[in-house]
Amino acid sequence: MRRLKTIKLFVYAALLYPLTLQATELKGRVIRVLDGDTIEVLQEKKPVRIRLANIDAPEKKQAFGNWSANQLKSLIAGKSVTVSYTQKDQYGRIIGRVFTATGTEASLFMVRIGAAWVYERYNTDHALPGVQTQARNQKMKDNN
Repeated sequence: MRRLKTIKLFVYAALLYPLTLQATELKGRVIRVLDGDTIEVLQEKKPVRIRLANIDAPEKKQAFGNWSANQLKSLIAGKSVTVSYTQKDQYGRIIGRVFTATGTEASLFMVRIGAAWVYERYNTDHALPGVQTQARNQKMKDNN
């Protein structure tokens, strides 16, 4: 009897767990692009630091770092965005999917143009690796 109760408890927990991961949304204007995967969004007169989910990009002092940051700036600097997120990182930054007013997702954009790569360890977007492969193949074609 006790084992049956334990099994039921696990079943209920498994059914309820996805409900605890509901994404939170924030909307604001991008006031700063720190590098190719980190931005600040002004929300309710306060800057909120956002780390783009699923990708990694070079730091500004690394090779292609400024170029990567400039690509992200061209997409979202000074513009309104919507950020969907479920967690923060160890530095207190929101890890989120950032969307422009026209629906372009910043992470996807950055991988597609080769300005960032899939952060395999933390990636939850199953489409991104394929986009990355296409971007690499296109780059090889362009160089031949």
